Amino acid sequence: MSEVLALTSELIRRRSVTPDDAGCQALIAARLAQAGFTTEQLRFGAVDNLWATHGSGPTLVFLGHTDVVPNGPEGDWASPPFEPTISDGYLYGRGAADMKSGVAAMVVALEAFVARHPEHAGRIALLLTSDEEGAENLDGIRRVAETFRQRGERIDWCLVGEPSSRQRLGDLIRVGRRGSLSGTLRVHGVQGHVAYPELAVNPIHALAPALAELAAESWDAGNADFPPTSFQVSNIAAGTGAANVIPGHLTVAFNFRYSTASSAQGLRERTEAILGRHGLDFDLEWNLSGEPFLSPADGKLREVVIGVCRELCGSAPEESTGGGTSDGRFIAPLGAEVVELGPCNATIHKANERIAVSELERLPGLYLAVAERVLAEGAGETR
Repeated sequence: MSEVLALTSELIRRRSVTPDDAGCQALIAARLAQAGFTTEQLRFGAVDNLWATHGSGPTLVFLGHTDVVPNGPEGDWASPPFEPTISDGYLYGRGAADMKSGVAAMVVALEAFVARHPEHAGRIALLLTSDEEGAENLDGIRRVAETFRQRGERIDWCLVGEPSSRQRLGDLIRVGRRGSLSGTLRVHGVQGHVAYPELAVNPIHALAPALAELAAESWDAGNADFPPTSFQVSNIAAGTGAANVIPGHLTVAFNFRYSTASSAQGLRERTEAILGRHGLDFDLEWNLSGEPFLSPADGKLREVVIGVCRELCGSAPEESTGGGTSDGRFIAPLGAEVVELGPCNATIHKANERIAVSELERLPGLYLAVAERVLAEGAGETR
C-alpha cells in the first residue's frame, strides 16, 4: 500500500464529523514534527486548527480541512462510511474525496519536499481546520486568519486542496471564488381569520410582488472572470399549520453569490430599497461569509499550477471561479494568491464517496511539483 493511500485510509477511520477532528491533526502534527516542521495547535472553542511551518521568508501554504459532513443513513452505503474500503480501483469512505485524500497528499508532499530540499528558500506550511464544513466557520480558518492578521503572519501563496477536478485529476482548477452574502428576512403582518381578510394583513401577499422583483432583478452582468451575480431563495416559512389562519409573520432565507462586479454593500442597499418601495414592515439580518477573490492571471502560483497540470496530467486545466466557497476566502484578504487544486468532486457529500486510487497516488506528486517550482526553483536553495 502506498504511503498516501495508507494515510488517507487512516484519516478516514477517524470519525471527524464537523467540528470534531477525532485525532486527525495530532497524527499529522506528529509526522510533520518528525520531518522537521514547527507545529502549533490553534484551538478556538470546539475547533482544532493546525499550523505547521518549515523555513522562513516568502510563504507557500497548503490549506485543507480534516472535518467531514455527516454520512447519512448507513444503509445507503455499500460499505461502512468510516471503514476505508478499496473496490474496483476506488477508495471508498466519508472524506475520501472531500478532503482527507487532499490532506494526506499534502502531508506526503511536504515530507518529500523538505527531505529533498532541507535548505529550501522561503517558508512552506500546512494549515488545517476541523470546521470547514460547518455553517458559520467562526472558529476555523476565519478565526485563524484574524489571529494571523493580528500577529503579522505572512502568506504569499496558498494552494487549497479542495476537490476541484471534474472528470479527471487536474482538468479544472479554481483561480477565484464568488462572494457569498446571505439574508434572513422577516416580514410582519397581522394574524387573522381567512374569512375576514379586512381585519388582517397577510405578509405572504405583501411580500409576493417584492419577491418577484428581487428574483427578476439583474444585479450585474458579471465580467471576464466571473458569471453574473445570482439571487436565490432557499427557504420560506409562514403560517400556524391551520388552513383558516392568515399568518402574522413570514420568514425568508436567501443568498447572493456575487462577482467582483458587485459589492456586498451595494447588494444590501439595493435589496432594502426594493423591499422599502413595496411598503413592507420588515426586519432583515445579513451574513457575509466571504468576499469574492481572484488570483491574478500572471500570478506566480497560478502559472505554476497550470504548468504542473499540463505536464503531469496531460493538458492545461480549465481556470474557473465557479462552485461554492472554500476557506481560501479567508486567506485571500491577507494578501495571498490563492489557487485550488484537488481530486475529482463527483461524489463529495454523497453516499459511497470515493476517489480513484490511481489519482490519489498521483496527487502528492502534483503538490510536490508545485512546492518545488514556487520555492525551491528560481529562488536558490538557501533560506
